[in-house]
Amino acid sequence: MSIRAASNENAAQDDLSVVLTAHSSEPAAEIVHWVSGSATLAYVTASAHNLAGHLGQMHRAPVVCVVDRGVDAIVAMFGTWLAGGVYVPINSRLPDTELHRQLAECNPAMVITTGAQAARIPQSFSRAVTLDTGDWSILDGADPWSGTRFPEGTALVMRTSGTTGAAKPVLLEHTGVLDGIDTVIGQLRGRSASSNDNRPAMPNLVPTSLALWAGIWNTLFALRLSAPVVLLDRFDALDYMSMVKKFGIKSTVLAPAMMTMLLTDSRVADLSPLRLVRSVTAPLVPDQARRFHDRFGVDVLNSYGQTELGGEVVGWTAADIREFGDSKLGAVGRPHPGVSIRILDGAQQDLPAETVGEVFVRSPFSARESDLDSDRFVDGYMRTGDLGRVDHDGFLWLEGRVSDMINRGGLKIVPQDVETALRTYPDVADACVAGVPDERLGEVPVAWILAVPGTQPDEMAVRAFLRERIPPYQVPVAVRVLDNDFPRNEIGKILRRELVASYIPATDPLKGSSGELRNA
Repeated sequence: MSIRAASNENAAQDDLSVVLTAHSSEPAAEIVHWVSGSATLAYVTASAHNLAGHLGQMHRAPVVCVVDRGVDAIVAMFGTWLAGGVYVPINSRLPDTELHRQLAECNPAMVITTGAQAARIPQSFSRAVTLDTGDWSILDGADPWSGTRFPEGTALVMRTSGTTGAAKPVLLEHTGVLDGIDTVIGQLRGRSASSNDNRPAMPNLVPTSLALWAGIWNTLFALRLSAPVVLLDRFDALDYMSMVKKFGIKSTVLAPAMMTMLLTDSRVADLSPLRLVRSVTAPLVPDQARRFHDRFGVDVLNSYGQTELGGEVVGWTAADIREFGDSKLGAVGRPHPGVSIRILDGAQQDLPAETVGEVFVRSPFSARESDLDSDRFVDGYMRTGDLGRVDHDGFLWLEGRVSDMINRGGLKIVPQDVETALRTYPDVADACVAGVPDERLGEVPVAWILAVPGTQPDEMAVRAFLRERIPPYQVPVAVRVLDNDFPRNEIGKILRRELVASYIPATDPLKGSSGELRNA
């Protein structure tokens, strides 16, 4: 049945629903755009209130969302908050087994879905709202929900990316997320996010799915500024270029992997009028930033955050850009107000400036410590799993992931160092390095590369090239040229574990079990 127009008058205005309800555009203004359509503020607001009215009082109960389009996710997200529920997005592109596992683990009070996805929801979850052709409808469950409600103030439950293992749920609070967004806005503007600004809000292009924290955070960031949101539910280099030109995008966010995809796509001639890109979701090495800048004439600002940290916690201010400019190209910036960083060694001792260790962060915007594994914290600082260093000016530089580090017989290799050297080879468009098991040394590095179109890199020549540029123990024992792109997750991160799983050592009798030449 159709849902009547309704609004939840009890919705708190200090929670994230205020990001929509305080939007300053005219009701007829189009605030959400995507490749094939757009939606007005009036539509999004009415749809969210309409949904909230039918959900009723959720009282901190989990509301799962499984939808295909970003605009539907926006409506579902705000409708859930207006009803007092906790928003739990599940990626519609997951296989059925994982979708069903996450649903069972969450035990939601309601499932919001679309017609295309509704058939995938098991009948045991009979309380499901379905959106079809712009109208909400519902199938009411026979049994009342009796699951677990979340703590007061919980806004949403996100899952970590699962790049290095099973995805884990993280609870994020309304106030923490909102304060974090306002802090970043204030840093970039050099003043309070709530201060009056008569400049027209520029559209914000969000190139990641709204099933992911990067997509949600950047959408909330734009709407908090009363800016239109331009969505790319699935990243495509040509679509990205087209949307930049159509909406006159001058500043946006990109994941490092997306920058590489733009760099290597021959269809992308230029990205004008784009002037500034803020890197998100993964460490961006200086080499990638320089290549992107040289190709497109676009400045690249790095930033840093994690789902568990509640969003961005390290970044650049307007003053930093004026003072340091390109001299810090590749740095992720300095900690935002209220955020502090420690660089620790394996014994959890502080390391001096310019020394690489594991990054630990204390942030007022992060998930509650009690909601995360206890071994994630040292004296209130959260273990990030990232390798980095802090320079003498207080800028954080990321060097890679602890889990990606290769231990070759006791010698530690950061894959990103080898990848940077590989990208300087004329016939290499992109590269990924990972450790594979080795009986003698524990693990050894192997490289997978994408060739520049029209070239055929020779493995021995590539390895000889590397020997002149990096220490011998860092040189990969094998180089594999891929016919297609790397396996990637939703935001373009390369799935190293899948490359390792597919690796078949050479069987040449002159080579060891790892494929390494014995005299190399």
